Amino acid sequence: MKHIVFSISAALFFLTTFFVSAADSARPNILFIAIDDQNDWIGHLGGHPLAKTPHLDQLAARGTTFLNAHCQATLCNPSRTSLLLGLRPTSTGIYGLSPAPRSLPELKTRVSLPQHFAAQGYHTFATGKIFHGGTTAGAGKKHAAPEFQVTAPYGGVGSTPPKKLIGVTPMGNNPLMDWGVWPLDNDDTGKGDYKVASWAIEQIKASPKDQPFFIAAGFFLPHVPCYATQKWFDLYPDDDSVLPKVLENDRDDTPRFSWYLHWQLPEPRLTWIKEHNQWRNLVRSYLACTSFVDSQVGRLLTALDEAGVAENTIVVVWGDHGWHLGEKGITGKNTLWDRSTKVPLIFAGPGVKGGQRCLQPAELLDIYPTLIDLTHLPARADLEGLSLVPQLKDAVTKREHPAITSHNQGNHAIRTERWRYIHYADDSEELYDIQNDPNEWTNIAKKPENAAVIADLKKWLPRIDLPLAPGSASRILTYDKKTDEAVWEEKKIKRTDPIPQ
Repeated sequence: MKHIVFSISAALFFLTTFFVSAADSARPNILFIAIDDQNDWIGHLGGHPLAKTPHLDQLAARGTTFLNAHCQATLCNPSRTSLLLGLRPTSTGIYGLSPAPRSLPELKTRVSLPQHFAAQGYHTFATGKIFHGGTTAGAGKKHAAPEFQVTAPYGGVGSTPPKKLIGVTPMGNNPLMDWGVWPLDNDDTGKGDYKVASWAIEQIKASPKDQPFFIAAGFFLPHVPCYATQKWFDLYPDDDSVLPKVLENDRDDTPRFSWYLHWQLPEPRLTWIKEHNQWRNLVRSYLACTSFVDSQVGRLLTALDEAGVAENTIVVVWGDHGWHLGEKGITGKNTLWDRSTKVPLIFAGPGVKGGQRCLQPAELLDIYPTLIDLTHLPARADLEGLSLVPQLKDAVTKREHPAITSHNQGNHAIRTERWRYIHYADDSEELYDIQNDPNEWTNIAKKPENAAVIADLKKWLPRIDLPLAPGSASRILTYDKKTDEAVWEEKKIKRTDPIPQ
């Protein structure tokens, strides 16, 4: 009798293992590609008429691309923390380059996107810049499961020239404020992002077929310093046709507080870029780096084909935030306009309809629940994003929820299909009609006929708007309504202070 019971138990164990293994092998893989500081200067997004990104364009053509996707914060650490933990910056208080998420007691055991997939049987790999610090959520990681089961060193910018190519800018000699043709050779294989792609390719080709993989590859470029070899610069004319359209005195109708968000940052203003004949060089450097990263994405997609797993792999490409290259008179990020919030977001693979271009507002927060839905994993009730699967099935499916971006407490942007509304910590406002003013050149917030529009958009301002988390530092702005002072780190800014140029 014992033998019969044992045989039945063994048979049940075998059948359970068989079906679990079969379910695992049937689940789609995930290739999770992050690009740092990448705005919509991507071919199919139309952000720049000369942008050459054939591999991203081909991926978008066989999947669904979101033409109105936006980050939740216009800075690396809070944006990536928000996406990977499924919480808005206003819900964590993480607005700056620090703290690391795991340094906060309430986030030490928070289940991140890769952890959720690892817990459901996925083999998780990561290389390059995924979280702000690389492949982990930083301090406190000993108190939580590993973010990824297998990781490679952070790729970063790779090697740097013996000295800066660009001289000292008005905000100091920050080593990141540099760009131009790589001066030493025309070899891409030593670049950090090339190595990131190579490592990810090795994992794709070596992954066992009986367990789904979640491979994350984070590219550093086109983040400054924007170095690229000559062949990528050769894709773009060395004349002013590469320059973006800007409106002189564009900031005349924007609130003074809009300057405060960009007050004490290392990125030079457009005035300095022009005076030092660096505007064209910076723009070409950014475009060249964008095309180089596109080629690395192409290498990853080729590896999926060669490994025979392309048909069963969901590919998602996202940028953590945008970047200004002269628009609104500045370079860099840290604003609440489209140039800083708008990002590429592409899904392709099982469960995704091909050839779609979606105009509905989307958020990076939505990636976590979307991937759960696409892979039919157990849902999570603690995520603040919404699944994009309805739009992945039919791109014209309406989405009532707008895209919401926050930059430090009290500063928020609401982006719908037609409107961008910005509310600053001192209660000043901006409103743009994107359909008729895609460059956001005319602030119409003060027009009486738009009062109802603003009232409707204000309903979406975050109800939870936490102050700075303990340990917050770098690119942090606070505002004291009692004294009417904005405080950028240790510098108090009053309304009488001159506006920087």
